[in-house]
Amino acid sequence: MTRFVKGNEAVVIGALYAGCEAFFGYPITPASEVAHAAAEWFPALGRVFLQAESETAAINMVYGAGAAGKKAMTASSSPGISLMQEGLSYMAGAELPGVIVNIQRAGPGLGNIFPEQADYNQAVKGGGHGNYHCLVLAPGNVQEMCDLTALAFTLAFRYRNPAIVLADAVLGQMMETLRLPEETPPAPDVCDWAVQGTPGTRRNLITSIYLNASTLEERNIVLQNKYAKAQTEARAETDRTDDAEILLAAYGISSRIARSAVDRLRQRGVRAGLFRPITLYPFPREALTRTLRGRPLAVVELSNGQFHDDILFQLGPHAGPTTLINRMGGMLFTVDEVVERVLAFLRQSEGHGR
Repeated sequence: MTRFVKGNEAVVIGALYAGCEAFFGYPITPASEVAHAAAEWFPALGRVFLQAESETAAINMVYGAGAAGKKAMTASSSPGISLMQEGLSYMAGAELPGVIVNIQRAGPGLGNIFPEQADYNQAVKGGGHGNYHCLVLAPGNVQEMCDLTALAFTLAFRYRNPAIVLADAVLGQMMETLRLPEETPPAPDVCDWAVQGTPGTRRNLITSIYLNASTLEERNIVLQNKYAKAQTEARAETDRTDDAEILLAAYGISSRIARSAVDRLRQRGVRAGLFRPITLYPFPREALTRTLRGRPLAVVELSNGQFHDDILFQLGPHAGPTTLINRMGGMLFTVDEVVERVLAFLRQSEGHGR
């Protein structure tokens, strides 16, 4: 069965099929349709929708639901996600699952409501305090807005960790055909850690405060070991990379523009390929290194180069010639703009090679 929906609505559909029991949120452009759809569909299916008084309240409601072992989510856009950072750090420290959807808009500050990808560092590096990570998934179309939201719940409970679906204003507002999921996964077993007011969970404890320094160090080591195990979840997509003389790397809406640029470059006789990470944390480092093989790389993104910097960090000594193709402030690049920047980069690289 299929539906023609907005990306923001697909997020809610994915959450419902994943068994999400509660949505706590506060509307903000360009993410408001997530809350609107949740307000309509969650109560209709006997699930909880609550419009919180603020984004700070919303993330703490997700914390409480997660502590009870319930599947809960929130959604917002960049300034609202900033208000949730303390709560995300608490959730990571207490090892609680929950899903947070960020429909990014331009910043810093209030910025504007146009698309940007400048929340990359905030999501991937951990925007709150402490030595923690969120799991981060980056959809590239409306279908993935649904599917990766559902996957976010699976990973959040598998690793008892907050998971972020990092999208953008274009993906949230665009409409495409969505193929509905075929089944709902079974409810996870949470008896060993959740606090539900039952005899079986009475001895469980949810906390992120450890007043003894050595105890807190031990807790941090446990978290780092968990993040190391989560590296097996890294996912990426490649397109026409086998014979490529240059690769483009992009995620989210930028990957769609980059894919069209690959088509255009091929028409002009340049063998281009696309590398698209689907998980931004854990980052698909091995897939990137294996795919790149020292070839020139153009990183396409809507930020000041946060994704580009992370690419270079992940590649380390394996990095070859690299360039950044970017726009900021809510400005989208055209396919032709990307193509011309790639061609200029290739000319420059060939000149240096001589």
